[in-house]
Amino acid sequence: MNPTVIYTLVLFFYLVSLFIIGVLTSARMKRSAEGFYLGSRSLGPWVTAFSFVAAYFSSVVIIGGGGFGYKYGMATLWIGATNVLVGTLLAWIVLGKRTRALTTRLNSITLPDLFAKRYSSPETRFYSALIIGIFLLIYSVSVLQGMGHSFAILMDLPYIYGLLISGVIIIVYVAMGGYLAVVWTGFFQAWLMIFSLLILTAAAVARAGGLHQLFTRLTEIEQGKFVQTPGEWGWAGLLSYAAIVSFGVWGMPQLISRFYSIKSLKVLKLGTVLATIGATMALLPYFNGAATRLFFPNLTNPDQAIPNLVKSSLSPFFAAVFLTGVVAAGMSTFAAVLITAASAIVKDLIRDSFKLQLSNEKEVLFSRLVAAGIGIIAFLIAIKPPAMILVITGFSWAVIAATTLWPYLLGLYWKRASRIAAFTSMLAGSTTALLWMALKNPFKIHGFIPGILVSLLFFVLFSLIFPERNFKISNGRN
Repeated sequence: MNPTVIYTLVLFFYLVSLFIIGVLTSARMKRSAEGFYLGSRSLGPWVTAFSFVAAYFSSVVIIGGGGFGYKYGMATLWIGATNVLVGTLLAWIVLGKRTRALTTRLNSITLPDLFAKRYSSPETRFYSALIIGIFLLIYSVSVLQGMGHSFAILMDLPYIYGLLISGVIIIVYVAMGGYLAVVWTGFFQAWLMIFSLLILTAAAVARAGGLHQLFTRLTEIEQGKFVQTPGEWGWAGLLSYAAIVSFGVWGMPQLISRFYSIKSLKVLKLGTVLATIGATMALLPYFNGAATRLFFPNLTNPDQAIPNLVKSSLSPFFAAVFLTGVVAAGMSTFAAVLITAASAIVKDLIRDSFKLQLSNEKEVLFSRLVAAGIGIIAFLIAIKPPAMILVITGFSWAVIAATTLWPYLLGLYWKRASRIAAFTSMLAGSTTALLWMALKNPFKIHGFIPGILVSLLFFVLFSLIFPERNFKISNGRN
């Protein structure tokens, strides 16, 4: 059978299953803002954990991580390792219980909503929602890029068709089923991603003649720079990027929402174990990208490394499964980004900041329309993307994390954390990150690092000068 026909059939059945999930979750969803944004806080550990994994490790990691592995070599495995240990395990331990307890006590359903109620600060709601809305839109461009490249190489389709197919399906099921559609599709997509990456890794190692032979052959290329640590990237570049995509996710609202929506504190321990196990797949794209050097040494676009490896190493059926895994990865993240950005714009800006009175039905309708609008804008930008996938990801994550990380983290643990400190740290952190990146990351240090350092300095300084006196921190037990 023609490979393109196989790709089409496998992908068709997968996309139909997503549509069915959208229909089923739409029927289950409570017709309220909390139902649309959080699934009414009713989710168990398995769905929560694996939808977290799917939202975290998208096509950005599978395709973009492979691109970084191809460009910089095995040193990029450190990025995947910090994703597992810091971005997943430590994040669930440090943030999970207190976030669930505090958001329940304050009845907050979005991150800007949490800021407004934790600090009695409408200005933190407005500014954080604005940053989240803008920079999640930018991030969604990189997610669409990953899916577009996969379609272009594996199915011999024009890049724009891959963008269009992916974007339309995601917009439809997010608009229909809201958060429940996002997490349930994310749950199934995480398993598909893990299976796909394991197949590709096994094929790459076998093709190279075994693991030892793979590393031996890489050592022979350009004086072994692709097996050296930190390699040509340098420690500053490697560690600062690892920090963005590991510690930086602690401030990413589309991931934090998983802690809001889990049904009880009791299931968080199991969720932590499951999410950490699932997250180990983050190592594989970087490994496979570096391995691709053996088979395609002269690619002009590193982001095409993984699609080329798939097409040349797997049978048409398993290549189709992998393509579906990449599409799954991108769709799960894109869907999570759409619903988070829509909630920031509709709930936190239009309804709560601009005081537009909306019934539950109108708020859900507006959220669906805004989610569709964000998807369309991201599609238009992704047609001619401005940079490599992970460059766009790092840019958007750096600004969001520099804005939200310390007001969120220290707001959970520090009683003296104050309204003035939260707002000034948001302004200072985001401005610093943007200016640093505008200067093209001096000393090879990514803008995320100075952004969060300046944000931390302002937060601590202004909290000590103008402390909060009446707020009671939740210990995560209630």
